[in-house]
Amino acid sequence: METKTRVLIADDHQLVIQGILCSLKEIGDFDVLTTNNCDDAFQLIKTHQNNNPFHLLFTDLSFDNATEDTNLDGGEELIKAIRNNNFDIKIAIITGHAETNRVYNVISNLNPNAYLLKSKCDAKEIGFAIQKMLTNDYYYTHEIHQKIMRRNIIQIQMDDVAIQILKELPKHPKINNLEGLITKNNGTHLKLRSIENKLSSLRIDLNANNNTDLVLKAKELGIID
Repeated sequence: METKTRVLIADDHQLVIQGILCSLKEIGDFDVLTTNNCDDAFQLIKTHQNNNPFHLLFTDLSFDNATEDTNLDGGEELIKAIRNNNFDIKIAIITGHAETNRVYNVISNLNPNAYLLKSKCDAKEIGFAIQKMLTNDYYYTHEIHQKIMRRNIIQIQMDDVAIQILKELPKHPKINNLEGLITKNNGTHLKLRSIENKLSSLRIDLNANNNTDLVLKAKELGIID
């Protein structure tokens, strides 16, 4: 008898769980359990690891039902706990979080097998993600993939001078105040004209309308805090 793929869904909203369940029914015949918190999810994975283990986990990142007694208060903590215990389970994030910096940090630090957006995924995409995960591949929904690619490209383009300018820019009302503060690799200070030219290039690179927008874009991308 063929073993069914076991799936665990962790989300604090029952409607979301119901939506994923409906999608899974459209795709195939899965053995599915659900939970609305990360502590229970971790305990279920741990308990069944050596006897009828789960193959796939779908988890949100944010859980609003955490209390002071909660050990794992969100999907990121849950994934860390799973990784730290070397549990053999493929992890798919299904969330509303599409902020570039959050996405980049989650993927860079936690290496999920899939990243889907709740508002834009359907049974077909969930099925495709499952197919990829079960063959040890990765799947990131198109918007997430584009954000990661753009973040990586921008990171490559950022040199030390650009980072200095972006960090100092919010502190000063006028650009000419930056002269004498931005240092080149050889230790000399950048002239005002060079600072203005660099800012112009940065606005183009980050598709920013002005310097205020530039700082906001840099923060969104996680280039500066």
